[in-house]
Amino acid sequence: MSFARGYHTSSTLANGLILVAGGENPPGLNSAELYNPSTGTWTTTGNMSSARYHHTASVLANGLVLVAGGTPDGVSFLNSAELYNSSTGTWQTIVGMSVARAYHTASTLTNGSILVTGGQDTSTTYLKTAELYNPSTGTWKTTGSMSIARAYHAVSTLADGSILATGGQSSSGALRNISELYNPLTGNWTTTGNMNIPRVRHTASTLANGFILVAGGTGSIPYLASAELYNPSTGTWTITGNMSFAREYHTASTLANGLVLVAAGLNGASMNSAELYNPSTGIWTTTNNMSFARTSHTASTLANGSVLITGGVNGPYLNSAELY
Repeated sequence: MSFARGYHTSSTLANGLILVAGGENPPGLNSAELYNPSTGTWTTTGNMSSARYHHTASVLANGLVLVAGGTPDGVSFLNSAELYNSSTGTWQTIVGMSVARAYHTASTLTNGSILVTGGQDTSTTYLKTAELYNPSTGTWKTTGSMSIARAYHAVSTLADGSILATGGQSSSGALRNISELYNPLTGNWTTTGNMNIPRVRHTASTLANGFILVAGGTGSIPYLASAELYNPSTGTWTITGNMSFAREYHTASTLANGLVLVAAGLNGASMNSAELYNPSTGIWTTTNNMSFARTSHTASTLANGSVLITGGVNGPYLNSAELY
C-alpha cells in the first residue's frame, strides 16, 4: 500500500476492487487507496474528510461505501459519517450518527439499512445503543438498545435476517459472554444462549450450515485458543476444537470450500501463523505462515476466492499486503 496503517477498514466494491480507508499510523489517517486484483497494484483515491480508525465501513446496495464513527486520536470520538463513490473516487460528508462511537460494529440488513451497535463514546463510557442508516433517505434513526453496553464485540447475520451480537467489554471492564439477537422487523433485541467463555476482540464467522463460529479473543486469560459454535435453531452454544495458537485481533475468512481461515493476530507479540477450521470435523489444522507477522490488519475475499491481507501492526505499522 502507499501508506502503512492498522485498525483500518477494507471493503470489496462491485467492480472487484478493494477499498482500504483510514486507520492509524499514528495518529489517525484520512487517506484511502484501491487494490486491483487483476494487476496486483494499489492506487490512491480521494481522502476522507476526517481522519479515523476503529471505524466501520459498509458497502451499500447502490454501490456507495458508508464509513461511520471511529476516533482520530484515541481520545476524541466521532459521530460523523461519509460516503465513498467509486465512480468519482470522492467522499461526501453526510449527516452524522446521533451518538459518537468507536470500537462499534456495523451490519447490513436484508432491507439494505445499516445497523450500528455499541462501541464507546468516550475513553471510559461504553454504549448499548444502536441506530439505523437508511440509504434511501440518507438519514439515521435510533432503534432498540442492546441489554448491555459493549465494545470490541462481534456481530453476525443469521439466515433469517437477525443480527447476533456476541461478547465484548462493558464500562465496568467486565468481559461478557452474553449474546443477543436483533430483530429487524420489530427493532428489538432479545437475549439468547450465553457463550461458554466470555471474550472480546474475537471473530465470528458464518458457516455453510448456518452455524456461527466464534474463535479466539481475550477472556479470563489474556489470549484464547478456544472456539465455539452457535446453533440458531436451538439458541445454544457448544465448544468445538481449539485453535493451535491463542490469538486476538486476528481475522477470519470463510473460504469457498467452506473452511474458515484464521490469520495472524496478537499473542503477546504479532503473529504470522494461520490455520483452517473444518466444520465437518470441528478440527483446526495449521496452514502456511504469512510472510509478515501482523495484528490489527484486515482480510478481504476476492472474486477468485483468494484472501487479501492488508496492513496491520508489528511494532511499526505495515504497508505490506499478501494473498492466501
